[in-house]
Amino acid sequence: MNSTSSPFPDRIELRGEGLVLRDWTEADLSAMPDLFDDPDVAYWTPIVSPFDEAAARARLVRDRQLRAEGTTILLAITTDGSAPLGEVMLRRSPEGTEIGYAVGPAHRGQGLAARAVRVIAAYAFEELGADQVILELEAENAASVAVATKAGFSLLDVLPIEGEEKGRPFVLQTWGLRRAS
Repeated sequence: MNSTSSPFPDRIELRGEGLVLRDWTEADLSAMPDLFDDPDVAYWTPIVSPFDEAAARARLVRDRQLRAEGTTILLAITTDGSAPLGEVMLRRSPEGTEIGYAVGPAHRGQGLAARAVRVIAAYAFEELGADQVILELEAENAASVAVATKAGFSLLDVLPIEGEEKGRPFVLQTWGLRRAS
């Protein structure tokens, strides 16, 4: 896809649930390692580890490329539009519309992930016409299972996804949230 066929606008800012989800900027590069260079992020997500400022720059470049291709958006989770506290992702694929997230260790326990997931799910339903959004989670990741539950997702009766990432095997369950009728 080229940028003219991307379903995503060049700039995105979503507001709701006391959050502002916004585009990552060059000014965020120095804050990203504090959010993503964390053992939990390294273990449970495909985000590179260690995560330094070079990794932040590469992630920003990749974010812009994926948006232009029309497949994925990565947005900073903020409460006021300024300091990033984490990230929420929306990926469109032939298999469906998937959401992912990571919250920096200093900002966990505030409900940021569940709120960000609900805000970006609403965007997927209202702006992209998705009928369902999904989360793919490891059952052992209690924090992410709690986010799925708090955000209104239900475990779907589909085969688990098995794979390997960063040298460790994983089994993902699929959780879904349908558009309200």
